[in-house]
Amino acid sequence: MPTVAIVGRPNVGKSALFNRLAGRKIAIVHDQPGVTRDRIAAPSQATQVACTLIDTGGIGGGIEDGFDEQVSIEADIAMQTADLILFVVDAHSGLTAVDQALAQKLRKAKPPVLLVINKVDDDKHENSHSDFTRLGLGNSVFVSAEHGRNFGHLCDEIDTVIAPLVSETEAEAVVAEAVGIKLAIVGKPNAGKSSLVNAILKDERTIVSEIAGTTRDAVDLPYSFAGENFTLIDTAGLRPRAKRDNSVEVFSAMRTEKAVRRSDLCVLVIDLAAGITSMDRKIAQLIMEEKKPCLIVLNKFDLFHPGANRTARLEEATEHVKKELFFLHYAPFVACSAKTGGSVEHVLKEALKIKKGAQNIPGTGQLNRILQGAFEATPPPIDNKLRKRLKLYYATAAVEEKYSVIPVPTIVLFVNDKRLMAQSYESYIVNKYRAAHPAPGIPVVLSVRSRSRKEWEPRQKPQGH
Repeated sequence: MPTVAIVGRPNVGKSALFNRLAGRKIAIVHDQPGVTRDRIAAPSQATQVACTLIDTGGIGGGIEDGFDEQVSIEADIAMQTADLILFVVDAHSGLTAVDQALAQKLRKAKPPVLLVINKVDDDKHENSHSDFTRLGLGNSVFVSAEHGRNFGHLCDEIDTVIAPLVSETEAEAVVAEAVGIKLAIVGKPNAGKSSLVNAILKDERTIVSEIAGTTRDAVDLPYSFAGENFTLIDTAGLRPRAKRDNSVEVFSAMRTEKAVRRSDLCVLVIDLAAGITSMDRKIAQLIMEEKKPCLIVLNKFDLFHPGANRTARLEEATEHVKKELFFLHYAPFVACSAKTGGSVEHVLKEALKIKKGAQNIPGTGQLNRILQGAFEATPPPIDNKLRKRLKLYYATAAVEEKYSVIPVPTIVLFVNDKRLMAQSYESYIVNKYRAAHPAPGIPVVLSVRSRSRKEWEPRQKPQGH
């Protein structure tokens, strides 16, 4: 599938243009320069010819937080891999020194360049066109990404360039469209999420920095491993609400939470060297509340008691996880070092094990035998208030459509009175189910419903027939 890269200095409207072409709000749009820092990819919904859009970090502009050089590298990579470059400039600001420096760079670029003069909200701004002719880039289009002005013309220009390329990239399109297993890489800031993604991809696709909060958007990255397609969703690190100091961080947190919801499997990255914190527990709680399959990655294992024996270190790490994340007990874990690459390959291997183990959901007969056996082995206590004992009539397993890749079954229990189900007995039932049907990484969801016994008794045949 042809690739269209959107480049330009900060705050010219690249993300707004990207969102309009993609047909949905993917990149964060904000008037604070330097908000977009990673390459964000999405299929175009506005063009007639199918293509992949890449939104890059803003180039130049004196970003003061130390990312300017790395963002420029990101844009360079996008330009080297793109089939068409949309060079976005700001009609309000006019031609700047950064625009001129970037144009000089783009004139040497291999793919064709289309100059997009953005923020032309009305006719009076069209006069700025003459200033930008000095860039020597030839063809240009003026648009208003915010209001959609002249957007059809822009899409026609994009289609004209990329249409001849479609047949050349049909084989790539098959892989690109096969999203596969969606892995949300989540964790607190600076836990090593982007480093883990880069180590898996063996490519510096996301910016890695010692400064917490580098990644602000959820970035979708396709990857194939062991014959299986994956989409790695590199997310912004979640901070406590009280520490979200501006609206960009709030948007990033919302995007991360959405990534958790749309994922097939959450990969919770823990900074093992720093230990499990309250923020790690809150993220784990979010995963549990969303009933998501989960894999815990204990990152920076190389820094965890480095002088001790590896077996002893693993045992200590295991005890630490079981104690601090006891409520997420269903999640297996992998100890690795994203920085050195040690044991990183086990992350995707474990993800495939989780997927495989989730497929074999017990049938109705087997499920009822497991649960009836649990009730007989340890009968429920008599409720002192209701003066009754919980009775199980029937059980079945249901899977929502959104869990089709890695099924998460809801075990529906039909009982005499659901008020009789005590929390302790529910835990007992879950443990018995897990013992009989282990599926690491998959939560067990119980739904208890009240039914009368008569509804499950076979109907009597009418007399005289």
